[in-house]
Amino acid sequence: MSGTTYCAGSPDDDRAMLSELKVSSLDELFAGIPSGLQTDKFKLPPGLTEMEMTRRLAGLAGMNSTHLVNFCGGGFYDHFIPAAVDALAGRAEFYTAYTPYQPEVSQGTLQAIYEYQTMMARLTEMEVSNASLYDGGTALFEAVMMAFRITRRRRVLIDAGVNPIYRSMLKCYSANLDFEFIEVPANDGLAGRQEMKKMLTNETAAVILQNPNFFGCLDDCSDLIAAAHSVGALGIMSVYPVALGIVKTPGAMGADIVTGEAQSLGLPLSFGGPYLGFMTTLKKHVHKMPGRLVGATQDTQGKRGFVLTLQAREQHIRREKATSNICSNEALCALRSLIYLSLLGKDGLAEMAGSCAANAAYAWNKLTAIPGVTPAFNNKYFFNEFTLSLPQNAADVVSALIDRGFAAGFPVGRYYPGMEKGLLVAFTEKRTKEEIDMFAAALEAAL
Repeated sequence: MSGTTYCAGSPDDDRAMLSELKVSSLDELFAGIPSGLQTDKFKLPPGLTEMEMTRRLAGLAGMNSTHLVNFCGGGFYDHFIPAAVDALAGRAEFYTAYTPYQPEVSQGTLQAIYEYQTMMARLTEMEVSNASLYDGGTALFEAVMMAFRITRRRRVLIDAGVNPIYRSMLKCYSANLDFEFIEVPANDGLAGRQEMKKMLTNETAAVILQNPNFFGCLDDCSDLIAAAHSVGALGIMSVYPVALGIVKTPGAMGADIVTGEAQSLGLPLSFGGPYLGFMTTLKKHVHKMPGRLVGATQDTQGKRGFVLTLQAREQHIRREKATSNICSNEALCALRSLIYLSLLGKDGLAEMAGSCAANAAYAWNKLTAIPGVTPAFNNKYFFNEFTLSLPQNAADVVSALIDRGFAAGFPVGRYYPGMEKGLLVAFTEKRTKEEIDMFAAALEAAL
């Protein structure tokens, strides 16, 4: 507005502002807002003092069900976070760095990202990693776009066992894009192999798989990825990083691009984030990878240094040449995961993953012994979560168990019509046998 700042606090100010905007009235200014959403009355309470507001906010926070014993999963998990993660990630030199647009003054942040990339590449058994992405769903979409750039094809097959939240995001992001998105029904909790292989053609850009899948089922997808390769398509896998402490890696299965949600690596559960998407791939595809990468080099004096390399974002190159115009990195969240994995180490991660699996195995025996509770699928290979079939609507059971102090799991019928009696339950290293026993007793009583 011609460099002038207006404050609509008086009629004269209003007229000046409207004149600058070339509208005749406030009604015309807000004409684009549906009438049902417009109001001329805001019922705001009187202002509060700092002490009164603190008391009010504490009361609201106290209404949250933080006391519940958590058995929810579905892609977001209640893992223990060592105190050192908060202490180190909260240091001012990391906390205020934001993101390294000026590498020469961000060596510490760049080195942290470099080490994060190294750990994620090793964890997934792939060759390169980017500096992170917004979340697991965004990372999966970026992997699809990357597959389009590599194959120059526009057809994608996705297993229905892939997280339904991610599949919804893919549909949303791709609603106005020119490509074919085909969901392949699952078969008894696993990828529908026969149907997926039949649908593979020389027009297929990629197949998208998940391990463990949303139902908690473990699956060796090597055959499906090999089938995709036979027609020139790529294999994209979404994985749960903690599980990779003990299960077969996507790299060992032959995957071309690997993505996932790294919240389980040192980030607390919260009301919608922040989350941390990761992406790894093969070195031959690195020039098609979105986001940013940090590399190690030497300066003119022979000293080791870190630099942004292969900068494929529109901030660095022409927009039409950018691999993505929406991706960014979550540097502080990636730092937390780096610290978390450094604290655990290779053996510690395997031990923690083994504890999760042991708790799930114990719970499987306890819960399936309840009359009327059965496994939802014949497949009995799982990591730390599995789907049960209850004798009644799972959503009703979840609601009933909240009053008993349990976040009992996720009712899968919310995303899978016909599975209204299915309950997805998850178990991390934080859950004890006593808690699982009490949960089983509460579930039996609720049924």
